[in-house]
Amino acid sequence: MNDLVFYFKLGWQHIISADALDHQLFMLALTAIYLLNDWKKVLLLVTAFTVGHSLTLAFSVYNILHINNIWVEFLIPCTIIITSIYNFFQNNKQPKGLQINYFLALFFGLIHGLGFANTIRFMLAKNQTIGWGLLGFNVGLEIGQIVIVALILIASYLCITYLKLQKNWWKYGISVITFTWAVKFALERIP
Repeated sequence: MNDLVFYFKLGWQHIISADALDHQLFMLALTAIYLLNDWKKVLLLVTAFTVGHSLTLAFSVYNILHINNIWVEFLIPCTIIITSIYNFFQNNKQPKGLQINYFLALFFGLIHGLGFANTIRFMLAKNQTIGWGLLGFNVGLEIGQIVIVALILIASYLCITYLKLQKNWWKYGISVITFTWAVKFALERIP
């Protein structure tokens, strides 16, 4: 039980800490096209991201997958860039477009999972209860992401409802912000 709580806190901190800005920016870019009443869709997106993240962690712990960390640190902002650009072409009336978002969340979750895989692999490999550690970490990560996207959805609601910002301006503004930060990170991390 102590392992579960320890890894839960680790997962929570992995997404909530100031060091997790790239993951938070990805969540912001991913949810920029949604409003508060789309919370079920956003919850599915977050879960798809966590599933991808979890698979990578599991593959890493069992030495099935290992990618040089220099490339991973470069690819993470690239996922934000792609998501931000994709938002400009996203039309909420296109169901296929929304399905692509779920695929992007899952696939990019695999890449983001690689960013923490090397650290957690050594911690979990020494532990006899790998399953509990992975479960605790992923539950902490999922809850942290839900908190972040809830704050984003509330902010979008307030801006659109009370500040009378048009939905497209919200989507484009957030996408430009996430794109700009991600380009900065990518340029700093070119292998």
